[in-house]
Amino acid sequence: MFLRRVPRIVYHFVFVALFIVCLQSLRAQEPGIASTPPMGWNSWNHFHRMIDDKTVRAQADAMVSSGMRDAGYVYINIDDTWEGERDAQGNILTNSKFPDMKALADYVHGKGLKLGIYSSPGAKTCAGYEGSLGHEQQDATTYANWGIDYLKYDLCGLRTEMKKASGPEAEHKIMIGAYVKMRDALRGTGRPIVYSLCQYGVDSVWSWGAEVGGNLWRTTGDISDHYARMEEIGFAQAGLARFAGPGHWNDPDMLEVGNGGMNAEEYRTHMSLWAILAAPLLAGNDLTTMTPETIALLTNREVIAVDQDRLGKQGDRVTEEGPIEIWARPLADGSKAVGVFNRLSTPLSATVDFRQLGFPAPVQVRDIWQAKNLGTMKEPYTVTVLPHGVVFLRVK
Repeated sequence: MFLRRVPRIVYHFVFVALFIVCLQSLRAQEPGIASTPPMGWNSWNHFHRMIDDKTVRAQADAMVSSGMRDAGYVYINIDDTWEGERDAQGNILTNSKFPDMKALADYVHGKGLKLGIYSSPGAKTCAGYEGSLGHEQQDATTYANWGIDYLKYDLCGLRTEMKKASGPEAEHKIMIGAYVKMRDALRGTGRPIVYSLCQYGVDSVWSWGAEVGGNLWRTTGDISDHYARMEEIGFAQAGLARFAGPGHWNDPDMLEVGNGGMNAEEYRTHMSLWAILAAPLLAGNDLTTMTPETIALLTNREVIAVDQDRLGKQGDRVTEEGPIEIWARPLADGSKAVGVFNRLSTPLSATVDFRQLGFPAPVQVRDIWQAKNLGTMKEPYTVTVLPHGVVFLRVK
């Protein structure tokens, strides 16, 4: 009887309120982590084992003072060799190089940055330090309590366990189980932590990385500060675009820009290709000693805008003619980022046929590195590309 007296408009408001609550609940359950490729810095490429609390703080300071933070770089990631022993309860401790990880995280957070850490699903890490095998939930809880925002989880140490398996299928099962176990442990903390699978492309990780909770996964072996290795890794990403998207990215490894093994043109190729690949941009140099040229390469806003484009579509190779390769990436505003790459050590002429890129009408073209509008073009564009260089265009 009472319900009949309630005005219909009240039912309407109740329904709307319940709908909003349910919608908010669903949104709260969405991870929302790594909606664009992570940007930041990692210690390994430059410092290797020679990393400590003081160095990490200095890198955080330099990320801010150089303008990198304001350009989008936020993660300060500590790689291997921070680990100490475990206490009587099995909790992981830091070694003497990192006297107080929580205090370090607070310092990094105070700079408007985030802190990342490293471990392995095996008993030991690559460098022989304490891994997470059998302590996944303990370690995840410790990381969350410290204020960690990013975990690089390296397959290295698990290979010992995998070798005990009887055949490839059993090895694969062990590997998948290990990554799922840490995924569940991280989620169980309630803290949003980027989950980076450092897995070297074993067993076509791009086909299952997202299923085990990876926000990014390594598709290759380690990069080095040489053009030949960067080229080998970068151009080998052809065909993997369909596996990437918001929250889950193919990772061709960290940047070498500024470490000195390549010239400026080769580093421009490095940055351009990684941007087209929607790759994570994790600087691997010493941020405290950067030249203005290195800062300009790493903080180019137009290049970063391509990498971080909200559409989240990885680019791919369009044409290949000898050492000239043309790659393109669709962008949210309907334009495309186009990289014209010369893999030869001498200058070469290259022609971009915009019809092959899906543009039947005249196009507007901008040279990204020159920050220069090239105007409207109706015919194919012919340009000279420097040795190991790139002409990086935005076409609409």
